[in-house]
Amino acid sequence: MNTSSHIPLKGSTAGRQYADWAPRAVAMEGLGNRVLADQRVPVTDGAELHADVYTPRTPGRYPAVVSFGGYATETHTAGIPTGSNEIGSPPVFTDRGYCPVIVERRGMGRSTGDQVMFFDPQDIDDHEKVIAWAAEQPWCNGEVVLFGTSYYAVSQLSVAARKPPALKALFCNEVTTDLWRHMIYFGGVPAWFFVSLWMGANYTQANYDQRLSPDRRALISHLTNGPLHPLLERLVHHKVSGMFESFESATPVEFMRRIYANWMFDEKTRAQATIPEGPTATLGDIEVPFTVVQNLGYFNLHQFGCYDLIAHAATPADRKWLILAPPSYDLPVYAWQGEALAFFDHILRDTDNGYAEQPHVRYWVEGAERFDTAEAFPPVGGDVRRLYLGAPDADATTHRLSLDAMADGSGSWVAVPLGLPLLGGMDDVVNQTLAFDLPVEQDTQLAGPVTARLTYNCNELDSYVVARLSRLDATGERHQLSLGAIRPVSRTEDKQRSTPLEIAIDAGHREPLVPDEPVVLRFSLTPAPTLLRRGDTLRLELASRIDLLRMDVSEGYAQFDMPVPPYPCRNTVHFGGESWVEVTEVPAPTT
Repeated sequence: MNTSSHIPLKGSTAGRQYADWAPRAVAMEGLGNRVLADQRVPVTDGAELHADVYTPRTPGRYPAVVSFGGYATETHTAGIPTGSNEIGSPPVFTDRGYCPVIVERRGMGRSTGDQVMFFDPQDIDDHEKVIAWAAEQPWCNGEVVLFGTSYYAVSQLSVAARKPPALKALFCNEVTTDLWRHMIYFGGVPAWFFVSLWMGANYTQANYDQRLSPDRRALISHLTNGPLHPLLERLVHHKVSGMFESFESATPVEFMRRIYANWMFDEKTRAQATIPEGPTATLGDIEVPFTVVQNLGYFNLHQFGCYDLIAHAATPADRKWLILAPPSYDLPVYAWQGEALAFFDHILRDTDNGYAEQPHVRYWVEGAERFDTAEAFPPVGGDVRRLYLGAPDADATTHRLSLDAMADGSGSWVAVPLGLPLLGGMDDVVNQTLAFDLPVEQDTQLAGPVTARLTYNCNELDSYVVARLSRLDATGERHQLSLGAIRPVSRTEDKQRSTPLEIAIDAGHREPLVPDEPVVLRFSLTPAPTLLRRGDTLRLELASRIDLLRMDVSEGYAQFDMPVPPYPCRNTVHFGGESWVEVTEVPAPTT
């Protein structure tokens, strides 16, 4: 079936498009856009996947840009701010001589067949067939690349490991590689809040049943992607927390509710998990060129996956690029299309646009408000600085960070489970957070891993530890840098899966705490490239609830609450050289 559209689709390049550069040439431009809607891609067992194909209006054969996701895509190209609208803007690609192919997995939207578990090997089989199908179409020159954010990024890696002959490159944004560790049981805790809002946003019966004609989608795009887009974006940011809460209370279809129940209540170990391990197991089979972008505002969903990919993919070092971008949360995701097109032009068309000269790592430096560059991440030549936790000075209430170990002692905070009422005035007699400050005496730049090592005890069998690193500028304004978490009962490192930037936690191995008996907790915080200026303060905070430390999504930080701690309890860290956080100091670039 081929449903044509008489109304042109309006594109958008809202959001950041390049990491501190501009291409000096483009291969093609001004080619226009047309839609070949409701294409059918035959796969196994008689099933057919639904795809909307967008091609230049100028006749010719062009590379296909496949986006394979787990969602119904009825609203995607309309520019409606849904959490799954992460395929970019098709007219932006067609105008430059590429053909987006937006595909729904079997059982979703207009695709036939029965749904299976997310990222199942059957999905990879289907994805591989889509790549082969696209390469054979009369509008395609036989070359295929992959593009997309989140689900659309994760799905790229497993199929790339299969080495489809037509696949020439991939561009992924905000990727997860170990599905059980990074998505379902981050830090040893079930991702109750994230999975609730994700399923509620995308898998209700209304999501399955919705149908929009190509003309209606195109008409809506003129409203969402027109002059009103900045206003719509501000409105979404203002309302995003409320949107998340409404998704969390929605009712997904029964198939999804059963998956959710299994994940949250039954699948406590990797061996019990029904979700596949994900692309982490086959990253060494990926050889095609790629660029991966990671938004530094993510925490317990996307971030560590990109470091896993960079560390373990077999792609030659001179054919892969990493971009660590400033915190941002926008819907739809229109960012990085310019970067992707420049990358594709370089790889497929050998365009002399400057991409070959781009450093293989570009990372955003908070405080300097610029991208710095390196050939690897962590940057080579950095010096690890150990910052010890210690008691406050006699005239201060905030604890101290120091380059030198301080006297013996301890500090503590209380854990209050989410949902418990807090007696009036309780915060006057107990504290739910514990802060440690290091005054900055000279300009210092940090980039690379951030690692906490705490000697810790609790008066219960288990708790939760969340750590945040922030920069307080000379005016006292907070700039969040880094976040990390661990469930003390799941404190064992999975060394086989760790990377230079992540201490992988074996959430399935649990050792209950002995009340008041110290143990060592060692865990990663997200990397925090920053320029600390003299007069700033580097602050470390500890707590037992993410909502006490995280920033709001409207500020660019997608950091989701977790259903912990399990008990009201007191948590204690010990000083005297027993607890510290490690950061990596790097030379600031000369200007």
